[in-house]
Amino acid sequence: MAADTLIHDMELSFQLYDVLNCESLCEHEKFADHNRETFDAVIDTAHKMAANLFLPHNHIADKQEPTFDGKKVSMIPDVKVAYDAFREAGFIAGRYSFEDGGMQLPESVMTAVSGYFMAANPSTTGYGFLTAAAINVISHFAKDELKQQFMPKMLTGDFTGTMALTEPHAGSSLTDILTTAVKQDDGSYRIKGSKIYISGGEHELSDNIVHLVLAKIPGGPPGVKGISLFVVPKYRLDADGNPADRNDVQLAGLLHKLGYRGTTSTALTFGENDDCHGYIVGEEHFGLRYMFMMMNEARIGVGFGAAMIGYRGYQYSLDYAKDRTQGRVAPNNKPEDAAAPIILHGDVKRMLLAQKAYSEGGMALCLYGSNLIDRVNTCADASEKEGLQELLDLLTPVLKAWPSEYGPKANDLGIQVLGGSGYTREYFSEQFWRDNRLNPIHEGTNGIQALDLTFRKLWQKNGLGLKVLQQEIQRDLSAITTPESAAMAKKLGIYLGKLHELLSHVAVALQSEKQVTLTANAQAMMNAFATIVVSWIWIRQASVAEKLVNSAGSDSAKAFYLGKVQAAKYFMDWELPTIERDLQLLHNNSDVCAQMQADWF
Repeated sequence: MAADTLIHDMELSFQLYDVLNCESLCEHEKFADHNRETFDAVIDTAHKMAANLFLPHNHIADKQEPTFDGKKVSMIPDVKVAYDAFREAGFIAGRYSFEDGGMQLPESVMTAVSGYFMAANPSTTGYGFLTAAAINVISHFAKDELKQQFMPKMLTGDFTGTMALTEPHAGSSLTDILTTAVKQDDGSYRIKGSKIYISGGEHELSDNIVHLVLAKIPGGPPGVKGISLFVVPKYRLDADGNPADRNDVQLAGLLHKLGYRGTTSTALTFGENDDCHGYIVGEEHFGLRYMFMMMNEARIGVGFGAAMIGYRGYQYSLDYAKDRTQGRVAPNNKPEDAAAPIILHGDVKRMLLAQKAYSEGGMALCLYGSNLIDRVNTCADASEKEGLQELLDLLTPVLKAWPSEYGPKANDLGIQVLGGSGYTREYFSEQFWRDNRLNPIHEGTNGIQALDLTFRKLWQKNGLGLKVLQQEIQRDLSAITTPESAAMAKKLGIYLGKLHELLSHVAVALQSEKQVTLTANAQAMMNAFATIVVSWIWIRQASVAEKLVNSAGSDSAKAFYLGKVQAAKYFMDWELPTIERDLQLLHNNSDVCAQMQADWF
């Protein structure tokens, strides 16, 4: 069986050019030096590198995870070979300007590029992706001196980056962090505290590791308003910007994860010897605001990664279902008839369709989100730009939570398609699920995303993001001219009306004592809202595919487009109606979860 299928040959061109029209970005000055050929060349390079250098050791790194002997972290050499090739190809700096040594590529294209690496080997990919996200914060908020010290070598990958937020006692409650930062006469700070679950927090892949650390300056405002952000390198720099003295950052130990085992997960101590030098990013007490930029970008990356791991598992189980023969299918169901490939069985078709709908739906959703970033960055009209930014903010919890909820569900179904084989380590389906199970947890659990959506994002700027979303949906639906997509649009229209009624109800509940029930029922709001959004994303794909079927140049191309339409129909018939439960719970202000008492469990 073809166990190395990463992404269907037509998928990314369909998403980027047929659905999102990314070629039009080249009309803007920022991307004027690019065209479809340069985009495709970068994507093709990523495909080859992912297949040749990242894919072969994915399962090896899972079995031979990094170790710590008390002095250094060791890992299989394949990881550094792949990481070095990744950074030397310029992928860490891909979205940054030519002046910074980058390729100045659109976010949409860089997200597509990441798809190959995430499908091939999410663990090794993590080191470069975390570094790119850390650079983003430094480039936007650090003073010039700090940028000049750290950015150039982070862009080349000579230095890697992390974000160090979580503390053992505090978890996601950043209000309760205890790490401190005391200002020194030279303007630096002395950092003291402990952080946990720091991905990429220690390794030998780069010359230095640049930690972005949240800490509180004594005497600052209480709670999150008193949090500041610091660059804390593993090695302090000499006058020439090269690593010099070891900073007082110690690895307390490696954590042993269910999946994603090739990425080191670390517990770090800062200032154990009272000599941990940190350098403030931006202004004091604005750290959480700065870090949220990194987190929001990372949230889109988490969602897309979850979709791609789900997609890899889907492709793997699809290949298996085509090859594995078992049972017979009418009318050829006599004992003397040959056994049929299991892909012909109705329940296997159902499971494969669900995997396709979840993974390709998540992929298309996150590429739409990445394209929104490009639209914001190239928009000349201030009012329109504000609306697009609010739409991006509104959708960010969905971009993280929906794919990371349904990507693992796709992997779970992938195991089921393989049957007993799927439950063994001799096949890869179980690792895909293990790797993906992290995604609903990190970068803000899906429960936190649901609260963010329900209590903040739907209403900020007087619901501007929601208004722009409605405009985008209506523009797409009104442009549909093909019959299958028109029928799906009609079904979606009913639920758009129900969403409008629900939001009116929730807006009132938020101003009353019913608010406490919404805290417990936020997941129902996420389910309802996200499923409606993904239904629209599927109709966008189907309406384009339906137009392209008749002009398809080959049987395989025609099959690809028909598969898109069928997956959209599956989503509208099987998934969209499931939100009736969520709508009812929210309309009834169900308090069954809120009223549960701790000693009743």
